[in-house]
Amino acid sequence: MTDAIRFILNGDDITLTSVRPTETLLDYLRLQRRLTGTKEGCAEGDCGACTVLVGRLVDGVLVYESVNACIRFLASLHGTHVVTVEHLAGANGALHPIQQAMVDCHGSQCGFCTPGFVMSLYGLWLSTEKPTRADIERALQGNLCRCTGYEPIIRAAEQVSATRPSSIFDPLERNRTDILARLWTLRSGETIRIETDGEKLVIPGTTGALAEVLAEEPKATIVAGSTDVGLWVTKQMRPLGTVIFINNLSELQAIHASDRGISIGAGVTYSQALDTLSTHIPALKPFIHRIGGEQVRNMGTIGGNIANGSPIGDTPPPLIALGSSVNLHSKAGTRMVPLDIFFIDYGKQDRRPDEFVESIFVPLPPAENHVGVYKITKRRDEDISAVCGAFNLSLADDNTVRAIRIAYGGMAGTPKRALSVEAFLRGKPWTEETVLAARDQFDRDYKPLTDWRASAEYRQLTAKNLLLRFFLESTGTPQGLTRFEEVA
Repeated sequence: MTDAIRFILNGDDITLTSVRPTETLLDYLRLQRRLTGTKEGCAEGDCGACTVLVGRLVDGVLVYESVNACIRFLASLHGTHVVTVEHLAGANGALHPIQQAMVDCHGSQCGFCTPGFVMSLYGLWLSTEKPTRADIERALQGNLCRCTGYEPIIRAAEQVSATRPSSIFDPLERNRTDILARLWTLRSGETIRIETDGEKLVIPGTTGALAEVLAEEPKATIVAGSTDVGLWVTKQMRPLGTVIFINNLSELQAIHASDRGISIGAGVTYSQALDTLSTHIPALKPFIHRIGGEQVRNMGTIGGNIANGSPIGDTPPPLIALGSSVNLHSKAGTRMVPLDIFFIDYGKQDRRPDEFVESIFVPLPPAENHVGVYKITKRRDEDISAVCGAFNLSLADDNTVRAIRIAYGGMAGTPKRALSVEAFLRGKPWTEETVLAARDQFDRDYKPLTDWRASAEYRQLTAKNLLLRFFLESTGTPQGLTRFEEVA
């Protein structure tokens, strides 16, 4: 047992024994360290003005990722290396090549968002030697600028990648061996407990310790990526009580693929899961690229998305359509629950207070299956779903529907299967006529609500049309149906 959080900030070793569980990295940087290059724009992980890099050990390799400091809790940084824009300066204040490219290409106007863009491009610089334009645009999904129109910033990224200088210019490349060694010394299996002004935080050293802590504190708030919980604090000003941070648990960050399926640890982030999931289930690749921005994908976890139970969470619909199960862990043992019955009602899941999500198992669909996932939002990038639809179809040799699983988010108080639609389609020919006839069954399955993202009528019509879209893509039908105008 210990009572201190330790991490590296730029080049300094930091030890903190007094930390409130809801204190954000952004406030610590600006108010206590006076590192004011990191800006507060939205305080909800949307604008990217607060972007910093966090380096951590992943399977013994030092990996740097862009994150939103405004919703990243300070206590979650134990055993990491935090890098701010101030650390990029060279000898005598010389600009880093990325900063110089932004100057050369006029990538800054008012300048408020510029440090965040620089840090996002720095994360790309470290991870991708020759990024494509698509790579650059994805790296900047989580950064907003009102001035430049983005094109000068993209040109700066292209320029610096085309004329990439020696790594001697780069502080992280130059000092990687030293930082790696220092981070290894911070690793331990000890549980950290800190109480500050009556607020408690716990960082379990192992999953066994997590089960023990949760048995003692069943009302505690578990925080993994904080991409949602962070907003509870910055926007809703909600007290969290005792907070348990689990993003340091390597046991929860494993992802394994086998002939049976993919096992995803609850602490695996969207970015970590991308390669494995998209290799085995290609339809998930473009879908994951639309979850938040790069910073959110680097922080947010699939296990947290499920445990949170939001009806508009991104990952539950496709995971339900694929027939996934969730593994729950407590001091008493473990149990598996099919994901489609895990969600009981709004804000209620089949999970006892002393249980936590340990992993998710995703069966691999047969190669001949048709899988589709669609996310409908007000803007393409970095937006929350109004409706999310997922489909997993198996056809018999005579082109009849052997089996189909359909799940939607945004259509009910929980992510929910379209059981009536599925029952109607099974055994019938997979044709335009069948699909159009199945649309009436949606009214049996869903009674969506109206909110600021979409009206109930829009959601219901969109859900029906997503089935049509899936039919078109699964059959290779030329774009447009004979009766598309009357049903769209």
